[in-house]
Amino acid sequence: MATPTSSDPRSGLPDFYLTPEDLAVMFKLPSVETVYAWRRKRMGPPGIRIGKHVRFDPAAVRAWIHERTEDN
Repeated sequence: MATPTSSDPRSGLPDFYLTPEDLAVMFKLPSVETVYAWRRKRMGPPGIRIGKHVRFDPAAVRAWIHERTEDN
């Protein structure tokens, strides 16, 4: 995961767009392919496509985590 220039101390997430690799590391997933499978199944945090790259807004990742936490 890239070194953040600053972060939100309440969430521990950086304030820049995250890569699929960042999510795989953050969530301790077996591989980055899990993140892509989530996208195909529309079950992970929403991502945006920038050219051929997928990026995740940390605010959207926070909301997704919060949403999933509320369900449990």
